Amino acid sequence: MLWLKSFHLLFVMAWLTGIFYLPRIFVHYAEGRAAGEDVRRLVIMARRLYGFMTLMALIATLLGVWLMHGLGYFTVSLAWFNWKLVFVAGLVGYHLVCRALTERMQLGAPLPGALALRFLNEATLLLVIPILIFVIVKPA
Repeated sequence: MLWLKSFHLLFVMAWLTGIFYLPRIFVHYAEGRAAGEDVRRLVIMARRLYGFMTLMALIATLLGVWLMHGLGYFTVSLAWFNWKLVFVAGLVGYHLVCRALTERMQLGAPLPGALALRFLNEATLLLVIPILIFVIVKPA
């Protein structure tokens, strides 16, 4: 079970790496576009990073479900675990927002302003911090 936890954590970390970096690409795209700069490379980077982080998210999810089954979490009700899943669902929603913004970039459409995108980037922590607290502290 420890191997499974290790690989789950590894793929979650890889997913979060993309979740934290992709909005920075959005910020550079919005600022570069506003300045009339060539942003084509950022569009390619965003598309590739989104594909990578989606693959990492899928593997992390599969390993997480396997871990839930192995630990018997399907048969018991744990408040901390249910709350963790709520925040994980929020992280998946955030991932889908990144998808929509990546698709807008692909179409050459404008994105929200750089300041809004910076706030979007920081909002990830509002989802990740509670997940870590629920997993480590396991409050009742």
